[in-house]
Amino acid sequence: MRVLVVDDDPDIAEAVAAVVSVSWPDAEIIEAADGSSAIFHAGEVEPDIVVLDVGLPDMTGFAVMQAIRETSEVPIVMLTARDGHMDKVEGLEFGADDYITKPFAPMELLARIRAVLRRTQRGAEMSDQEPFEEDGLLFDFAAHEVIYRGEKVPLTPLEYKLLVQFVQGYPRVVPHENLLRSVWGPTYVGESDYLKVHVQRIRSKFGNLSPGFDPIANERGVGYRLNLSHER
Repeated sequence: MRVLVVDDDPDIAEAVAAVVSVSWPDAEIIEAADGSSAIFHAGEVEPDIVVLDVGLPDMTGFAVMQAIRETSEVPIVMLTARDGHMDKVEGLEFGADDYITKPFAPMELLARIRAVLRRTQRGAEMSDQEPFEEDGLLFDFAAHEVIYRGEKVPLTPLEYKLLVQFVQGYPRVVPHENLLRSVWGPTYVGESDYLKVHVQRIRSKFGNLSPGFDPIANERGVGYRLNLSHER
């Protein structure tokens, strides 16, 4: 496994490397102390996960993540000394898979990295099921692809897993708690920002293919459900 650690504080970088080595002794650790180096390494070594600090000497971690996201869906865990609500939301909107504040407990960071790797891998969810197709929306579970009106929707593995939950629950509403528990894990049940941001990202991707189409209906205070055209 290759892990790209981006932090200008050598002590933090060393601590992250030590945490990774606990579970993956053979992991290759690539370190970058600034944003430019991080972007270069992300393209050259194709890491399996990136641990990225928000505060870098030449650019913000958000800018680095935005550059990486132009060509890669590699899992990214953000590190920051700030714990403001908007910092967290901004990180998720730019494409972070998780977010942890400094100082962090080593086992907490390890748990976050493990969780991100689990949920961003293309799993076997319903892979033996027949394709789901209705009103121009096609879920090809064997290929782990979603097609809308002949166009492939460019979903991340996490977004795909979230949409699978809506298909499994269709046409019922899937409660917020169930979505967070199933996709992110039991420790994320209260983390509504994760759900809101990723639902919005999915909506945006469908909207780019078909302006005006919203694949997810919000049942306020309850949850979300798959929203097909005949129901609008």
